[in-house]
Amino acid sequence: PSPASAGRHGQGLVQFVLGAHEGQRNTRLFWAACRAYENGIGPALAAPLVDAALRTGLTEHEARATIASAARLTGHRP
Repeated sequence: PSPASAGRHGQGLVQFVLGAHEGQRNTRLFWAACRAYENGIGPALAAPLVDAALRTGLTEHEARATIASAARLTGHRP
């Protein structure tokens, strides 16, 4: 993806995570991280996704573990 489209797509994924409520935070983060890695923007979006997850109430450890799982599932290194 071009830098501009990656930025727009990345912002949409971050907003998706920010919209999560209790009971769906981890699932939304995992889904967004998978899409980011599938679209080649996973490494660039990892920190913004962690920040978004923290704002929804996940711990940093939970957020990083979820993103690492998404990276592995999509065939990337976390």
